Amino acid sequence: MQIYYAVGTVLLLLALTAPAALAFGFAGAAAARSALAPLRWVGKTYIAIVRGVPDIAFFLFFVIALDQALEYLRHQIKCPAWDQPVWQGNDFVVCQAAKLPLGNAAQWVHDTYAFLVAAFTFAIVFGAFAANVLYGAMRAVPRGQLETAEAYGMSQRQTFWRVLVPQMWVYALPGLSNLWMVLIKATPLLFLLGIEDIVYWARELGGAAQPRFTDYPHPDWRQWYFLALLIFYLCFTKVSEIVLDRIMARLTFGQATAAGEAQRKAAA
Repeated sequence: MQIYYAVGTVLLLLALTAPAALAFGFAGAAAARSALAPLRWVGKTYIAIVRGVPDIAFFLFFVIALDQALEYLRHQIKCPAWDQPVWQGNDFVVCQAAKLPLGNAAQWVHDTYAFLVAAFTFAIVFGAFAANVLYGAMRAVPRGQLETAEAYGMSQRQTFWRVLVPQMWVYALPGLSNLWMVLIKATPLLFLLGIEDIVYWARELGGAAQPRFTDYPHPDWRQWYFLALLIFYLCFTKVSEIVLDRIMARLTFGQATAAGEAQRKAAA
């Protein structure tokens, strides 16, 4: 049953990461086009740094750094009388009360904590790519429409939410669709973060040598397990393409874009 639980883990990761990454992306894109220079620098720095670092390196570094930062803050609050340095050579040492999770916590607590950290890391990484897509989509909205809204007396906030944001999705959806496909294919990186995903279990259950499952000996069946994974991912991406195409058709209906013009000609 572990491989079926792992499928659920992957689907839950996508369900949590996609909206979180979109939120990070929208915040990053809005910051990158802000009129305030410090906020604009923060947005562009976030996009540049995360997109410029290899995903694997960022996953390995960020998870460790985030975990240690949280434990250090808890250490300062819960153990103010601690008189030893937290860095002892290459070891990071905090008091037992500051551990995340606590050493005596149940296994499901450790698993949940690791999963949430992994989901947050995925959201940070793919949020930077989403921010770049949304930033380009905001710039693609015709400037004349924004100026018209301002001429009618709309404030910058009203122009942003009522004119720019509704129209930018038409330009952003192709890039976001590709990003969704990349996110699906990136789920095996969960194993790097200590999560036993479906690729891990396909290798474990399909291998001939199974020290963990001695009651079910069999020859090397990994090719069949990985073939099942291939079919699973292909079906998943195909369903995603159908859903995204329908969303795109809905968004471009009546719009003065290439896709909207194609719909008008097809209807005629």
